Amino acid sequence: MVRQWLPAFWRADPARFLPGNPALYDGPRLPFWLLCVLLMLITARSCVHLLAPDGGAHSIATVDLSVAGAGNIVAMFGQWGAIQLLLAGLMWVLVLRYRGLVPLVLATLIVEPFLRSLSGHLKPLVTLHTAPGAALNFVFLPLLVLLLYMSLCPARKTP
Repeated sequence: MVRQWLPAFWRADPARFLPGNPALYDGPRLPFWLLCVLLMLITARSCVHLLAPDGGAHSIATVDLSVAGAGNIVAMFGQWGAIQLLLAGLMWVLVLRYRGLVPLVLATLIVEPFLRSLSGHLKPLVTLHTAPGAALNFVFLPLLVLLLYMSLCPARKTP
């Protein structure tokens, strides 16, 4: 029987979070493919921070770079992009080689905006406008939670 795009039953099984065989993902297709799309966006975002002349600090996040130490701000954004790219690469390996860890990767992406929000609260970053990351963090959160829940549900009816 072919795996479905949506769960066969909407009853999550926490045992699917860390499966016995991480190479096997037997959940619905939709969480897997939407996670791949999201990882493409994360990879592109990482490359922008790493490769853009201003690291995306002013051009995207609207950080004022006319202040003393602007070079350090740009350097930090570039280093952040390098770390994001490393993490994105690791997530790609997990998702493509160990598909059974799709729920774990989704859970990681759910926790990340909360940690960045905490960091922003403890060490505020002053911007001229709301940065796209700050604006979109909690827009994607309900989608990620739904995808995580779906990934923990079976895609097939058991005989």
